[in-house]
Order: sequence, then structure tokens, then C-alpha cells
Amino acid sequence: MNMAITQFVNIYQSLSKNNLDSLTLIYDENITFVDPIHTICGLPSLTEYFVHLYENLISSQFHMEHTYQCDNDAFLYWTMVITHKKLNKGKPVSVKGHSKLTFKNDKVIYHRDYFDLGEMLYEQLPGIGFLIKKVKVRAGDA
Repeated sequence: MNMAITQFVNIYQSLSKNNLDSLTLIYDENITFVDPIHTICGLPSLTEYFVHLYENLISSQFHMEHTYQCDNDAFLYWTMVITHKKLNKGKPVSVKGHSKLTFKNDKVIYHRDYFDLGEMLYEQLPGIGFLIKKVKVRAGDA
């Protein structure tokens, strides 16, 4: 694994509300960050996004399962375990996903996360979570 990818993984595995300044070590000033909910442009906006994200987050861990590199692109396959005050009654939620990163001068210029938003968010909400899980089970029976 190249040094830029190693640094990225190490920072994400230790990221918390207390060290968000470390994002400057891995992201280009002109970063484009995309996940199932947001598209964020620029490092200041991304940092602000993480500030809000960590307000109700009790803990988060990333377990890297596989990493692949091709030229300036990297593909990371991970399991994220989060504990959030408003999800799953404050109990941990585990979600599998992957990220595509594009590097420029050893910093990430493009970051896109792919994961099941329903699994992470909607299925953890009281009432609606039960219905979504039931629909998924029924869809599997079709």
C-alpha cells in the first residue's frame, strides 16, 4: 500500500471530533466528497461537515478489509461501526461499504463513499426501521 493510502487509512481509523485538523494532511484544498446524502466541495466545507457529523457521534471505527490501487485511484473496502446518540438506541451500528479515492500530489482530490444508507440510518430509526427491514425481507422472497 502506498504511503498516501496508508496515511489516509491511519487518520480515518483514529478520526474524532478532537483531531479534525488532521483532515488537512490527507485532503486537497479542492476536495470533492460524495456520499449517499451529500456532495461537498472544498476542504473548509468538508471540515464543517465532519464537525456536525461528530456532534452526536459517540464513537466510530473503520475496519479496512481490502485496499486496491490503480494509478492515482485507490479503492478501500471497509466496515464502519458507529455509535450515535440518535440511532439504534445508542447501540453500535455496523455498515459495510467502500470508497473510491483519487489522489493528486499525495492528497485526496476526490472521495466517494458507497454504502447502504438504509442499513446505516433508516433501519435504525424507531418505527420506520421495522418497516424497512420487513420490506427488504419481502423483496428477497419475490
